[in-house]
Amino acid sequence: MNQRPIVAIAVVILLLGMTDALAQYKPIKFEEYDLPNGLHVILHEDHSAPVVATVVHYKVGSRDEDPSRTGFAHFFEHLMFEATDAIERGTIDKLINGAGGELNAFTSQDETVYHFVVPSSEVRLALWIEAQRMRKLHVDAVGVETQRGVVKEERKNRYDNAAYGGWLEKTFATLFEGTPYQWATIGSAQHIDSASIPEFKAFYDMYYRPNNAVLVVSGDFDPVVVKETIAAYFGGYERTSEPVRPQFGGLKPMTGEVRESIDDPRAQLPGVFAGYRGVGQKDEDAYAVELLSSILSDGESSRLYRAVVDSLQLAVQVGTNPFINEYGGLIFLIGIAAPGKDLAEMEREMDKVIEGVVTSGVTEAELTKAKNIVESRFISQRTGVYQKALSLSNYHRYFGNTSLVNDELSRYMKVTKADIQRVAKRLFDTKNRSVLVYRPAKG
Repeated sequence: MNQRPIVAIAVVILLLGMTDALAQYKPIKFEEYDLPNGLHVILHEDHSAPVVATVVHYKVGSRDEDPSRTGFAHFFEHLMFEATDAIERGTIDKLINGAGGELNAFTSQDETVYHFVVPSSEVRLALWIEAQRMRKLHVDAVGVETQRGVVKEERKNRYDNAAYGGWLEKTFATLFEGTPYQWATIGSAQHIDSASIPEFKAFYDMYYRPNNAVLVVSGDFDPVVVKETIAAYFGGYERTSEPVRPQFGGLKPMTGEVRESIDDPRAQLPGVFAGYRGVGQKDEDAYAVELLSSILSDGESSRLYRAVVDSLQLAVQVGTNPFINEYGGLIFLIGIAAPGKDLAEMEREMDKVIEGVVTSGVTEAELTKAKNIVESRFISQRTGVYQKALSLSNYHRYFGNTSLVNDELSRYMKVTKADIQRVAKRLFDTKNRSVLVYRPAKG
């Protein structure tokens, strides 16, 4: 039977869905300015609900660390919830939760980001707390020793005592050897253990400064009040010289595959974790890389799932995902073998799927579906006040162009099938990769 009419109808339906979603998307309006001390401020009003989000994006991640003192950026993600000159230790969460809000933070290799979401009437509270911990944090024995224990326990749970633990850490160490991306954000427990309080203070003074931060306020607020509050709470801090950052430099040439087999007593099923060098955020191919990853592994109709899980039933889980950092990235390919299935056969079939895209490209229907998925994510990430605040901070931080918050979707939509195949060749048509093979072990 000729399937072309059915495929054509499917493509039309996908395109119609994309058009409807685009029609519903409203551009984000914002105002931005700099305080004399260098703090970049972005304000976005959204009066649809009585809530406000604040985001403070510090330009410091694990890549800014001394290789002999890794984990500092992540450590400060925790330490910033300790005491300040005017806030008792252990009370920041109580202040925000008691006001009916929520709070969190995250660290990556490029950034450390804090946020609050509070009722509109509590926006001054959120700004006051952020201003307090920007320059008035107590980096003392009580807080440091408390957070040493917290961070070491987190590392145990996520890396040391987890099934397939440390695969990402090992992959970065191989692919980015000799660069500030070669260690994981969590850092070394030994480095955190041996670091002194003066070392932590020096790190804080270097990076937690107004001229190394972006402040975003998004939601239901009075701009006059918020501007006055920002000036009063943050304006008194001095501008300092720009932080001294490690240079990224070039990547060390690879001469082939680096393969390691690991007996893992915590793994219930065998697994393969293959990593390839990827692209950075400002690389024009970053958009095609995300779409390619979606085609390979988003949903049960994706290439990898249909071939390796659904058809051959060799795996219980397959997938690929890109890490797109500021100065480089990686894309990884993961497969967890089904019980009783041959791990080597699963890996060969996964490689065949990749080779198929490299040699023959993708279909129009696959590309349209991937664009729909990316578009849906793009729009959903710009619906809530926190999501919009985070997007605004990211576009200013990484591209120096906050307006991309409204324009970047068009760059995904311009990607062609030829772009996808070209990028697949760029990423995967190489023997240079890191492969970790995990096998269950007794004990």
